[in-house]
Amino acid sequence: MSRILFSAVTALVLGFSAVSAQAADVEAGKKSFAKCRACHQLAAGKNGVGPSLHGLFGRKSGSVEGFKYSDAMKAKGITWDETTLAAYIADPKGYIPGNKMVFPGIKKESEVADLIAYLKEATK
Repeated sequence: MSRILFSAVTALVLGFSAVSAQAADVEAGKKSFAKCRACHQLAAGKNGVGPSLHGLFGRKSGSVEGFKYSDAMKAKGITWDETTLAAYIADPKGYIPGNKMVFPGIKKESEVADLIAYLKEATK
């Protein structure tokens, strides 16, 4: 089962790389962020149901101060970048089993690329 999951995540990441080589649509990503806004804030220090996304890129998983993460998220030990975020957005429970996020993921690669392009600008 884990080999199948690894293959699926690898395919998503490689597919994302191909899609991200094309011009991602920041405005479309902003619209996609509506799916995230119920739980995540963009402002620093503003945690909601999910942690603040301010400073997301280059940050270690499970490291926003004041947010109570799952043990799985804290233990993952990844740094958020385009590749790790694409895999997580596509399949949160598959990429980090045991995490608390209930969002089922975004399966359309171009939508993931657009959302990441928006987050790169909005989370600085």
